[in-house]
Amino acid sequence: MAGGYGRGAGIPLKDRVRVDQPTEPAQQPMSAAGSEHPGRHCWVSVPVDASHPRPGLLLEWRRAGHLWEGRVVYVAQLRPGRWTTVEEWIPAELLTTE
Repeated sequence: MAGGYGRGAGIPLKDRVRVDQPTEPAQQPMSAAGSEHPGRHCWVSVPVDASHPRPGLLLEWRRAGHLWEGRVVYVAQLRPGRWTTVEEWIPAELLTTE
């Protein structure tokens, strides 16, 4: 995928998406489309249908104890040839951006 953060560019995944209450606004990266939406492209490494990594839309972050989770929407195969959308909180270590 051209542009963007590449393989992370040294920026922690939790800092790549705007959160509701940023601790320091100067640390939040600006998106190409501005701040009118929080969504970002991501890859779900272990989708619910247990197939190969799947593209998704990362909507927000939350803290779960000392770890981070992302709320992601993606498609999964419900039955052969039948797809559905899935929205779930996924541990940050199972999400990547490119």
